[in-house]
Amino acid sequence: MILEVCANSYLSAIHAEEAGANRIELCSELAVGGITPSYGLIKQVTQVLSIPVFVLIRPRSGNFCYTQEEFEIMKHDIRLCKELGCSGIVSGVLHKDGTIDLERTKALVALSKPLSFTFHRGFDGVPDPTEALADLIEIGVSRVLTSGQEVSAEQGMALLLKLRLMANNRINILPGGGINPGNAPWFKQQGFSEIHVSGTTVDVVNAPPKVPMNNKRLFDETVHVYSSQNIIKQIVKAIK
Repeated sequence: MILEVCANSYLSAIHAEEAGANRIELCSELAVGGITPSYGLIKQVTQVLSIPVFVLIRPRSGNFCYTQEEFEIMKHDIRLCKELGCSGIVSGVLHKDGTIDLERTKALVALSKPLSFTFHRGFDGVPDPTEALADLIEIGVSRVLTSGQEVSAEQGMALLLKLRLMANNRINILPGGGINPGNAPWFKQQGFSEIHVSGTTVDVVNAPPKVPMNNKRLFDETVHVYSSQNIIKQIVKAIK
């Protein structure tokens, strides 16, 4: 069974390889579901690791619907990943109704070639997973990372098995979400060829800060956070 580790830092990537992982999905900011890591992090990891490095291409948190400008950023990042010697891309685009934006996703798949392409956990929000899987097979996606549309892959096992049967070796179903040492063998017993884990632990490195840098209001995947043109205009007017 292939073990893919979701690595959110250089240290995580090193630990994954040293512990025996078969590949990593490199990203940043696990707290918001992951976003594209920096150029420097990608370069450092690909230069040092000997196992395959897949990179998450997601320009921001929130939903998976992107403007044309954001889509161009994603394409630039994919080109950089290819130049840096990455082995795979993890990405995808949705419409506002939650269905897969096939035109844009197909363009990302084509741009990523010959690298492997994984459709990320945006899949867990699609309204019809069987139809979505058929579409992803059609456009040449290599695998789908999914928890079976449940909070954890263990809870989503029924759908995961249904999707794997439907896939019929035309696409890999990669279970991910809440997989740990206790339940990982179950996925192997059920016949899955690969699993996705984070294996995270938490170390306290600071005392409670006098001035916190985190903003709990922004840790909400139902919102899209951006700088308001109107607010900035008001500030500009106030300081002139």
